[in-house]
Amino acid sequence: MARTESNMLPLNTKAPHFSLTNGIDQNQLTLDQVKGSSGTLMIFMCNHCPYVLHLLDKIVEVSHQIKEWGINTVSISSNDVDNYPEDSPELMQKLAIEKSFGFPYLYDPTQEVALAYEAACTPDFYLFDQDLKLVYRGRFDDARPKNDNPVTGKDLMDACRKLSRGMAQDANQIPSLGCNIKWKANNEPRGFSI
Repeated sequence: MARTESNMLPLNTKAPHFSLTNGIDQNQLTLDQVKGSSGTLMIFMCNHCPYVLHLLDKIVEVSHQIKEWGINTVSISSNDVDNYPEDSPELMQKLAIEKSFGFPYLYDPTQEVALAYEAACTPDFYLFDQDLKLVYRGRFDDARPKNDNPVTGKDLMDACRKLSRGMAQDANQIPSLGCNIKWKANNEPRGFSI
């Protein structure tokens, strides 16, 4: 498990368009179909990463709470399933049902969406406003596997709360930390190393 930080895409970046298959029901969904009226939380994640699994129950809980504020959640798995079969669409569906996701879990088989968003790790969090401009990219909270910090989602929840109230976001945002996205051979972003 390689510890990798977010790339910290520049704030105000417009969310790149996508059309991906939902691993839960096999329907094709676009960014316009999944965006929320007040904002959109995009999470690059996978089934097997210990960093994701450590936060997952709280991620699901937070997604339900922020939906009440008009912020929709969408998760995307971009891992190479040929080399990491535990991240296959079939197992994505199983995990989503097991954990009662209230949000789409999209499959990015070409990894083009991860590359467009400069996603680096799982989990990698991106919060966009109602105009699909990036207002937050950073960590969920300071909990990690094997540390004693409680999983609260405080950093992300603070950003979502500010977005829902029309408040300015903190400019000092701490990168997310997790497993690196499992890139297909010759598909790694420039500068990638483990």
